[in-house]
Amino acid sequence: MTERPLDVLIVEDEVLLATELEFLLDEVGCHPVGHAMSLDEAVAMAADLHPDLALVDVHLRDGPTGVDVARRIHDDCGGVALFMTANVKRLPADFAGACGVIGKPYSQHGVRTALSYLTVCLRDGRAPGPPPIGLELAPAYARRWGLNQLHPAA
Repeated sequence: MTERPLDVLIVEDEVLLATELEFLLDEVGCHPVGHAMSLDEAVAMAADLHPDLALVDVHLRDGPTGVDVARRIHDDCGGVALFMTANVKRLPADFAGACGVIGKPYSQHGVRTALSYLTVCLRDGRAPGPPPIGLELAPAYARRWGLNQLHPAA
C-alpha cells in the first residue's frame, strides 16, 4: 500500500517561485494543495485545508508577515511550516514554531532532498539522520525528531 502524499501549502508572493515549488513538490511525491500570497490568505487556507506542511516565505505581498504566518499555522492550526527565505536573519530564535528553514537562493536539488527528508520526519516522527545540506532545523524539531546535531557535517 502506498502512503498518502504530504499535502503542502505554498505561501509565496512570487508566482514563478510558487509554480516552481509546485513542480518540485510533485517530483518528490508531495501534493500541493494551494498557494497563498499574504498573511490572511495563508492562515485561512491552512485552517481550511489542514496541510501537512506549509512552505513559507518571510516577505509576502502584505510585507514581512511570513513569521506571523508560520506562528499562526503552528499555534492556531496545529500545522508545520518550513521557511524558504532570503531573510533568514529575520527569523526569531524559536523559528516562530516552524520546523526549519531553507535559505534563498536554493537549488532544485536542495529543495527536493529537504522535502524528501521532511516527509520521512513528519511521517515517522523521527529524523532518518542529520538534515541535508541547505536545510537548517529549528532546535525544537531537531530534539523532537531525535537529533543531537542541528547541522549536517561539512
